[in-house]
Amino acid sequence: MIPPPALAPGDTLRVIAPSGPFESAPFEAGLAVLRSRYTVELAPGLDSRHRYLAGTAGRRQDELAAWLSSGLASVCARGGFGAMHLLPTLPPRVLNPALLVGFSDITALHLGLQSRGVMSLHGPVVTQLGRQPPHAVERLFRLMETPEPAPALEGTETFVPCVAEGRLVGGNLSLVASLVGTPYLPDLRGAVLLLEDVGERPYRLDRMWTQLKLAGALDAVAGIALGEFTGCEEKDAAGSSADVLRELAQALGKPCVAGFPVGHGEVNLAVPLGVRVRLDGPARSLSFLEPGVSPRRGAA
Repeated sequence: MIPPPALAPGDTLRVIAPSGPFESAPFEAGLAVLRSRYTVELAPGLDSRHRYLAGTAGRRQDELAAWLSSGLASVCARGGFGAMHLLPTLPPRVLNPALLVGFSDITALHLGLQSRGVMSLHGPVVTQLGRQPPHAVERLFRLMETPEPAPALEGTETFVPCVAEGRLVGGNLSLVASLVGTPYLPDLRGAVLLLEDVGERPYRLDRMWTQLKLAGALDAVAGIALGEFTGCEEKDAAGSSADVLRELAQALGKPCVAGFPVGHGEVNLAVPLGVRVRLDGPARSLSFLEPGVSPRRGAA
């Protein structure tokens, strides 16, 4: 796996919109956070709208191609839907990898990059960044700038009390399940699979997990790290989303820890994807064994 180069305060980064359109107020709030530390370049046509997308497929494809050729780190404006459209435009080899930051629908691009051996950063999009607490912003900047392993995360509940090591792969469960059968889902053998989601009722979580299982995608994973499952409860349901996920994880029998502060909740802590991690069930921890960025270009 290839780590992109680290940033330094004052460096130029780009904001891109590969998925859905965004509202002005949360975007400007997040933009102010980025501008407090970096020089921010906005991709042309960033505020475009085409139905539920941030502009036409052509605009977003051109934007992605420009990012890939620029070598500039990019933070995605928001998630939504649409990143899957862009996967066929990813080159077979990414010769000039740059840092990509985002989550939710951006999982499609994370998975596409990981299938090509490139690390990326699962973290707040611009529209979420303005409402993140200071420690989450500080962690994001640290992971973008420091070629050292990220600080460990602590979960809230162990579903299967074993230990696993492997490369951290994944993100949004809906997107991981949607890429089954495509050439853009990375090899999950030996991986620690990170999953989170929003607004999916327990039976839908069950359906997507079962899809992954029936496709054989979970057969050889080393373990599963579960982030936030926000707004996933159903009124008067017989069980919660946690009940369903616990039952599914225990039936699978792989090491599994739930409740990592990653995803659509109030706190979305950044994590590097593609790095080797250690998932410790008894300790409810996710430790990072290598950095997600390399020393910045030109650094001594």
